[in-house]
Amino acid sequence: MPAEVADWLKVSELTIKNKYRTWGLRPQKVGRLLRFRERDVVAYLERRYG
Repeated sequence: MPAEVADWLKVSELTIKNKYRTWGLRPQKVGRLLRFRERDVVAYLERRYG
């Protein structure tokens, strides 16, 4: 969920919804909802912050 990812990354939920494409996070869409896999978020953090 964007809210959980936002808490984890210490940014707002709106930032997640606006920036996930730029950051390279691939969501799993469930209807109109966005879901993010934990492994994708961890991979992003490793790429970004090593």
